Amino acid sequence: MSNRPKVFICRSDYPEAGIKLLRDRCEIEVYNSLEKDVPTDELLNKLVGKDALFISSKNKINKEVIEAAAKNGVKVIATMSVGLDHIDLGEIKRTSIKIGYTPDVLTEATAELTVALLLATSRRVVEGHKTIVSGEWKMWTPTFMCGRGLYKSIVGFVGLGRIGQSIAKKLIPFGPSKILYSGPRRKLEGDQLGAEFVDFDSLLRQSDFVIVMCPLTSETEAIVDQESLVHALKNKIIAAAGLDVMTPEPLPKDHPLVSLDNCGG
Repeated sequence: MSNRPKVFICRSDYPEAGIKLLRDRCEIEVYNSLEKDVPTDELLNKLVGKDALFISSKNKINKEVIEAAAKNGVKVIATMSVGLDHIDLGEIKRTSIKIGYTPDVLTEATAELTVALLLATSRRVVEGHKTIVSGEWKMWTPTFMCGRGLYKSIVGFVGLGRIGQSIAKKLIPFGPSKILYSGPRRKLEGDQLGAEFVDFDSLLRQSDFVIVMCPLTSETEAIVDQESLVHALKNKIIAAAGLDVMTPEPLPKDHPLVSLDNCGG
């Protein structure tokens, strides 16, 4: 009888290199479906005899799952995600189960994507591309697709954690006149970046560009109301939006945000 750790992997589309790493060291069982996440009732059955679970942010690890995991001797739940909002941490603390996650793995990738979205929307890249593809661009005019530059602008961050700090460092060479941030408290890292700590309302009033980069919690969930965003974009109340997060994901083709020229993501 093998004494290697027994691991249940909740998806079959993880990178093969990662699955091989586990296969070489553990006895693994993989939920073999690309169409859906493992249903809770099946997950509960798979816990029997397992030492660990390998999950993603799509797997909801609630009280029922945690209690069953603890009862069956599961020692580790590892999630391939930066956030932990899909795991009931309060219930985890009642057990001896250890949690593994990847807090820094996407810091630079997310920061780069955010800068790309900011440049694409501020300089109207998506809109300009659509006018070329559709044949709407007929002639040059002085203000056609000029957009708004980052130089001498005010950039506001809602949240200045690891990712926010990385974005700010990448934006400084563009020459913004001021970087603002809001959050629970003033940060030494903000001071080192030359950023100014302000309250949320002041940030919205002053900023030319607002970057929302806060962790997902019950307080920050749906921080951007999508219906209001659609209204603001349609009526040019705000110039543009670059989205990395939306509800639902993916957006249906007929969703209003998909058809708006000044919304990219």
